[in-house]
Amino acid sequence: MEKVNYDVVVIGAGLAGLMASHEIASAGYSVAVISKVFPTRSHSSAAEGGIAAYIDGNSDPNDNPDYMAYDTIKGGDYLVDQDAAELLAYKSGEIVKILESWGTLFNRQPDGRIAVRYFGGQTYPRTRFVGDKTGMALLHTVYERTSGLGKVDFYFEWFAWELVRDESRVRGVVAFDMRNMIPVFFKARAVVIASGGMGMLYKHTTNSYINTGDGYAMALRAGVALKDPEFVQFHPTALYPSDILISEAARGEGGILRNNKGERFMARYAPKKLDLAPRDIASRAILTEVKEGRGFPGGYVGLDLTHLGEDYIKERLALAYEAAKAFAGIDATKEMIPVRPAQHYYMGGIDVNIEGRNPDIIGLFAAGEAACVSVHGANRLGSNSLLETLVFGRETGRAVVEFLKSYTEPSSDIDKEAEKAEQTAYDVVKRESGVHFGEVVNKLREVMWEDVGVFRNEDRMKNAVSEILKLREMAKDTYVLDKSNIYNTEFYNALEMKNMLDLALVLASTALNRKESRGAHYRLDYPKRDDENWLKHTIAYLRGNTVEITYKPVKITKWKPEERVY
Repeated sequence: MEKVNYDVVVIGAGLAGLMASHEIASAGYSVAVISKVFPTRSHSSAAEGGIAAYIDGNSDPNDNPDYMAYDTIKGGDYLVDQDAAELLAYKSGEIVKILESWGTLFNRQPDGRIAVRYFGGQTYPRTRFVGDKTGMALLHTVYERTSGLGKVDFYFEWFAWELVRDESRVRGVVAFDMRNMIPVFFKARAVVIASGGMGMLYKHTTNSYINTGDGYAMALRAGVALKDPEFVQFHPTALYPSDILISEAARGEGGILRNNKGERFMARYAPKKLDLAPRDIASRAILTEVKEGRGFPGGYVGLDLTHLGEDYIKERLALAYEAAKAFAGIDATKEMIPVRPAQHYYMGGIDVNIEGRNPDIIGLFAAGEAACVSVHGANRLGSNSLLETLVFGRETGRAVVEFLKSYTEPSSDIDKEAEKAEQTAYDVVKRESGVHFGEVVNKLREVMWEDVGVFRNEDRMKNAVSEILKLREMAKDTYVLDKSNIYNTEFYNALEMKNMLDLALVLASTALNRKESRGAHYRLDYPKRDDENWLKHTIAYLRGNTVEITYKPVKITKWKPEERVY
């Protein structure tokens, strides 16, 4: 197997991976960025509504970073590590100013200051935006800045498959060139996993097809723990029936959720915040309206923008208008957009500290949605994800630089471990019959949606664990029809299936284990939050078909848990 050497390998070319790469390369170290897609097609580009930030002199005069940290902690139902929330808030303005200086063209207020809009759970409006295409604008900016450094090599349309490690430290990554299935061992002194989310585990998701949980599964197979893997966010406004995201910006600009009677039903569920309640509350409200007969046929409600006016909608919410027109045949200037909840974001992730360091393997780091710092706790507030990628991408990059300064080269040879990792991938191509991998994936997505979705209970989650174990057995006999080695997408889809199954077992098992409701984890059989027994982080390891669960305390600095009402 071919080998290449770098100081650092970064898995993922979204905002978190690029920001970490920028910091590492700026310090003079060589970086390989491995991505399944070209960097500007990374899923960061799909973030629409904006990036939260407190900017002194450009925010509400009553706002301050402590309010922003508090909103984040309350939004996360007090499972947030408060040192992480404070760092996020206090670095937010600096990050936005940097991106502005690098060329991001934020919308402006009449006096020239960066414009703001409200997002769910915010005490004061602090979401900065580029229309409703903010993620795309930020991603292009950071990619241009990072690619111009001269120390970063991009391996796009490559598939990162396994971490290579010795007894105590990471030694690199085995990845496949997707054009020809040729494996390469990327030897490195440090690895940053910034591979994004896992939405394809669910039948209904706003995520891209590339979000199959690869980084989480790689970490689990390498003996690394996931933190809080039971916490999955469902976005309340996915376009019916395609599940394309209709940004929270639509409600931030004044959009109203209405049932089939025309009622503004969020007044029943969040009388103060109404349509800008946090996403977990709004998602449950929509499904309750549908269940109680106040939804529209097919299981959706309406998002009403008509009162905003055609010019305003097309200026501020162009993507929402275009998506509704193209994929639902709806003119949002004249009629309501049909919406329903769909999986959107993963609060859980690879266990790391505030610097992105993993405690299980020396030299392993993670950032962005792949990581759990934990800055989002049990429920992420809208517009905090773009901010997280940039703040903690930068913090992680800086921590990697400090790690490399004191790095000592190990003497043991690791090439045989890399070769083992390569061989585990080929089984599916060798088989001529059995179960097609697509059957397993479709069944898994159905099980996750029905049994580990917005509303959860013990019986459904026990069924999910049982079904996932059966699917893991079935996967041992899966095959692909395409036996070629030229852009064999079936081969990589089958590897993604393995990753999805590994993550699904951990997710379902830990959800079954947490006997309370908190944020996005809502149990019908345990409908109350239980701080006495469950104000703690889940730490989960995958050992074969067994999920080992331990716990870590939540870091509390200033804000004691209180009732979460809006």
